[in-house]
Amino acid sequence: MLTHLISGTLAGWSLIIAVGPQNALVLRQGIRREHLGVVVAICIIADVLLIGSGAVGIGAIVALAPWALEILRWLGVAYLLWYAWDSLRSAREATGLEADTHQRSLKSIIMTTLALTFLNPGVYLDTVVMLGNLANQQGPGGVGPFTIGAMLGSIVWFLAIGYGARGLSRYLATPRVWQVLDILIAIVLVILALRLAFG
Repeated sequence: MLTHLISGTLAGWSLIIAVGPQNALVLRQGIRREHLGVVVAICIIADVLLIGSGAVGIGAIVALAPWALEILRWLGVAYLLWYAWDSLRSAREATGLEADTHQRSLKSIIMTTLALTFLNPGVYLDTVVMLGNLANQQGPGGVGPFTIGAMLGSIVWFLAIGYGARGLSRYLATPRVWQVLDILIAIVLVILALRLAFG
């Protein structure tokens, strides 16, 4: 049981630990100390639901609906490009944490988090299909512990990057640092959008 639990955690980390739009958002909100609890909670709940659905066989259904993934792919490309533009706009208006005039509303943050989570086909391919397949290869007694391990991995990861980034906020209070950070995030998002479009 412990072996399956650890395997699930490591498998979950191997798929989630990457510079993606969702992780970039969690880091950004952690550093800004803005609606962080809501963002982390949405990411954790979404991942737990997606991992669980993959473990009970939804991954097979997703794999049989390529047209749905195609729609999600182009919606994801459009949203990534929009979010990259928003980051560049934020870079132009950057004022630092102490006097930030580019605060986002809670509703805006919730919608952005949901979009970056569910409009990314990679989420379904990795979290639902791949983790679901791995879970179901563990045998009758291993599916549950493996799935729980993957869920725990996701919970630990989002809490770590969200609240870990919060500790960096005092070093990132100057406008120049925020401009660089927002520009880097925009570049990453454009690259991800291109990979999603042509990959």
